[in-house]
Amino acid sequence: MDFLKKQHDRKVPPGLEVEILRRLPRVTIVGSLLLAAMAVIVRVLPPEPGVDVAKHIKTVDIFTIASSITFLTAVFTVAIGAVIVHIMKGPAYVADSYPVAHSDRPKHQPGRQRQDDG
Repeated sequence: MDFLKKQHDRKVPPGLEVEILRRLPRVTIVGSLLLAAMAVIVRVLPPEPGVDVAKHIKTVDIFTIASSITFLTAVFTVAIGAVIVHIMKGPAYVADSYPVAHSDRPKHQPGRQRQDDG
């Protein structure tokens, strides 16, 4: 018994979701490196006079971690959406037919009048 049969005449061309999935690894790496560069730059550049260096570095580190988590969550959400669209554009399936005995003349339901009863 063939549970689901593919519809072979249905062809949906790949769209923007494939392009998004191709670019996501590069976007993720570049974005993560840019965010990590903040933490490196704050350690390399000389601090302003009168600023607590340890507190400043800790603040930038917290901001970098929070921004990285937000960025990776956004990338993951976009990836899930693109995968769902790609799957939905895949081949269509047709389920096996189920014969209905009263498909030409539906049964009379109690409480409802038929159109020809008047």
